[in-house]
Amino acid sequence: MSNTPTSTGGSIGRASAFLASGTIVSRLLGFVKLIVLAGMIGQLGDSADAFALANQLPNTVYVIVAGGILTAVLVPQIVRASQHLDGGTAYINKLLTLALSILAVTTILGTLFAPAITGFIGINLPADQKNLAIAFAYWCLPQMFFYGLYTLLGEVLNARKMFGPFTWVPVLNNVVAIAGLLVFGAMYGADASGNRAAGEFTPAMIAVLAGSATLGVIVQAVVLFYFWKRIGLRYRPDFHFRGVGLGAAGKMATWTFGMLLLTTTAGIVETQVVSLATGEASIAVLATAWLIFMLPHSVITVSVATAYFTRMSEHAALEKFDLVRTDASSAIRGTTLIIVLATAVIAVCAYPFAAVFVAPFEQVQGIGNVIIAFILGLIAFCILFVLQRTFYALGDTRTPFFFTLFQVVLIVLGVAGCAGLPVEWIAVGIALVITVSGVLQCLLAAVLLRRRLGGIDGRRIVRSLVKYLAAAIIPVGLGITLLFILGGNVEDGFAVASRLTAILSMLLIGLVMAAAYFGLLLVMRSAELTAFLAPLQRRLGR
Repeated sequence: MSNTPTSTGGSIGRASAFLASGTIVSRLLGFVKLIVLAGMIGQLGDSADAFALANQLPNTVYVIVAGGILTAVLVPQIVRASQHLDGGTAYINKLLTLALSILAVTTILGTLFAPAITGFIGINLPADQKNLAIAFAYWCLPQMFFYGLYTLLGEVLNARKMFGPFTWVPVLNNVVAIAGLLVFGAMYGADASGNRAAGEFTPAMIAVLAGSATLGVIVQAVVLFYFWKRIGLRYRPDFHFRGVGLGAAGKMATWTFGMLLLTTTAGIVETQVVSLATGEASIAVLATAWLIFMLPHSVITVSVATAYFTRMSEHAALEKFDLVRTDASSAIRGTTLIIVLATAVIAVCAYPFAAVFVAPFEQVQGIGNVIIAFILGLIAFCILFVLQRTFYALGDTRTPFFFTLFQVVLIVLGVAGCAGLPVEWIAVGIALVITVSGVLQCLLAAVLLRRRLGGIDGRRIVRSLVKYLAAAIIPVGLGITLLFILGGNVEDGFAVASRLTAILSMLLIGLVMAAAYFGLLLVMRSAELTAFLAPLQRRLGR
């Protein structure tokens, strides 16, 4: 078996491409939603930060309870359970019943304690803004149950190698949410500058804005039942939890639960500190910059790693650790080929990207600087994602707990120090702390996985990464030159003058940088790029 990224089987390539296509459409609509949201309530201001805090709460609490546990535990355990005589059906029904019961109780308790949870995370917010966040939270927190349902149903589909629905159904979520925002604007008017005070929001306004966000999540989850039927699965509640190996899943889940508590602690500290910058780049800006950071990761890394994850779990179950090592190396080299380019393009286009969401140049600078601080850690973040999933495929959630603990300690100490920065630089400082700690965490995870597997094909990975970085130097120079020519660094420059000119500038800069990057890799005879282009060349040949 060859080690090139796309030669591990046509199924991996097709699955990754299908996953990526769904993610691209979903993320594009997600950015349309962000743009519409910024047009309705702004990016800086009382309502923007209050809604951002409340809409993040379901994710925060859900992640503590079940988020990563489901990903870490479900696929490896379902792959193993598929060896049962019933193909794992009994296991799936029992696991789903147990998980949904926990999620239901958690959602009810979380919603009842919305004032306490919101008040603790938004401890530095003014009273009226905190009250608005609590009102939003009552509508948003029920999303927890449906995020969990979506993850459960989707991961079962992934384990059965039906990858598409998990990445395509969020499109429906975004469509519903965008429609809700447009209804809000039609009924109550737009406030792109964010001048609407927290006290001006009526219960009906809160219901339309936050309720439509929750409705989108509900639709996203429920529609997956249709695809279950397509592969012959039917969910029947089963409360008899003994006898199907849930004990092994429980042991794995315990360490993952601890890891999620750690990361959530870090997230709460980040929100508490960045809320000190109310009126500057604060909660909403940090959330927007993070979504921009996550765009290439979601489209490329998650799509590739999700397809490989099931394969790695199968190889690990058969104790074919050499193939697990090959899969991990292929996934890292295949994803970083594109991630290096994405990092370079987003870093150069940070100000035009920010201009898509806000108009005043000082706000463009504020958001743009946070984007740059985040994006510097993208390569390490994506490599870490693959390394972490490799540990999960091996049934090891204990080791990820310890390298996550290492990162969280660094984040908490660093973010606490950011509280002493000038308010306009607090968000940038937090983003830089996350970047540096993420790079160090990635290095530690690589060392630990190398010990576990007796090697991770490190020399080949480093050689490829160095080649990618070298190929990005000239494209970065070209991109910065174009950015200056287009006025992306000055007020009223073409690249930041309007949403349309910003998008056109990013397209031009991105195309020039991509052409130069791939051209240089072809000159360097990159094996990964050759393998990446081989299917396209075959199709063009036909």
